[in-house]
Amino acid sequence: MISLNKRVKKRTKLHNDVVFAAQRLQLASVYKGDAEKILRVKRAEAEAESMYLGGVGVARQRQAITDGLRENISDFSHKVQGTSDKEVMYLIMITQYFDMIRDLCNSPKNTTVFISHGPGLVM
Repeated sequence: MISLNKRVKKRTKLHNDVVFAAQRLQLASVYKGDAEKILRVKRAEAEAESMYLGGVGVARQRQAITDGLRENISDFSHKVQGTSDKEVMYLIMITQYFDMIRDLCNSPKNTTVFISHGPGLVM
């Protein structure tokens, strides 16, 4: 009778251990799923922040270019008598146009480029 009780107690303890282990595994899988969700959310937030900061950087770069261009146009038109801001802007646009043509010609990736060509088309 005593040995039967010992066997029942051992089986009951083993059964309880198995149930407890299964519950812990289930809880661990819930925690793992939550952790993966948090990681995905944090990755998405980091990517969004990175894209935002990249946009801010581009905006600042463009603002600096615009400020520098405005300053150069003003300086040039004041230093060279008889020129207007509009004429200086035309000169800059033509210079940029020729730089672009040169860069296209020097690029090994371009084989054919069709560009409307003429003084009136640059402005």
